[in-house]
Amino acid sequence: MKVENCTGVAQFLLMGLSEDPDLQPILFGLFLTMYLVTVLGNLLIILAVSSDSHLHTPMYFFLSNLSFVDICFTSTIVPKMLVNIQTQNKGISYTECLTQVYFFMIFMGMDNFLLTVMAYDRFVAICHPLRYTLLMNPPLCGFLVLMSWIIIFCVSLIHILLMMQLTFSIGTEISHFFCELAEVLKVAISDTLVNNIFLYVATVLIVVFPASGIIFSYSHIVSSLMKMSSTASRYKAFSTCGSHLCGVSLFYGTGLGIYLSSAGTHSSHESSVSSVMYTVVTPMLNPFIYSLRNKNVKGALGRLLSRAAFCPSWAPNLRT
Repeated sequence: MKVENCTGVAQFLLMGLSEDPDLQPILFGLFLTMYLVTVLGNLLIILAVSSDSHLHTPMYFFLSNLSFVDICFTSTIVPKMLVNIQTQNKGISYTECLTQVYFFMIFMGMDNFLLTVMAYDRFVAICHPLRYTLLMNPPLCGFLVLMSWIIIFCVSLIHILLMMQLTFSIGTEISHFFCELAEVLKVAISDTLVNNIFLYVATVLIVVFPASGIIFSYSHIVSSLMKMSSTASRYKAFSTCGSHLCGVSLFYGTGLGIYLSSAGTHSSHESSVSSVMYTVVTPMLNPFIYSLRNKNVKGALGRLLSRAAFCPSWAPNLRT
């Protein structure tokens, strides 16, 4: 990444959600609360799945990976935002900005891939129940997650290498609360044609293809449900993918809403406000979606919290 006019400090200025000084304490408290709820909620999901043998199945294996990714996704953005609000400093160095772009793309892409493999898992469970244990075996589940990581690591790395060839002015303002790739490309003073072309290619690879896979899986699921003669059987089968469908609707619904709002208003500030939904709110709500609608997860969380509450190591030493 080249810097023009090197007499100043090599950094971007993140304009944030609001420049009103009176709103800064409110924003700090709000985002700190949402961040803590996100980390705690998703960590509980991971602990519940890992500690309960009843949840050692492909569906919950993917869910625990999703919770881990959501923690990392939010941690890429919110801590730096909180520091900037607390110190009243909008600056972020070019190295920090590149790092944020890199990890933001990784974890956003992993969200897409994990939602897709979870849809495939539900497709196999409902459409091919007799072959489920054979098809969704542990090596395949591990392979799907590993390949997702490898693909998104490579795509993100290419983005960063291309961004390092761009030129920026000192103290360039970014109308966002984090270094979002498209916003960073907008403020470059050199040609970004190659970057934009690869951005479209990457969007197809990590957004369009996974979304198409989810639509394909659910179209077959709906088709199988319609063939069931019993209403009770339909409800029981559909209830196993209800939480995932809610998660998918929230993730892609907020993303589509942001795209449509930004295309309609062309306002970077309104787009940054809308981005709060999929960068902060969605990871925070996912633990509630996958636990409140799932008796197995609720049971595992209850047992986990019970063991934590009555753990002997927490009890006071009563020896005389």
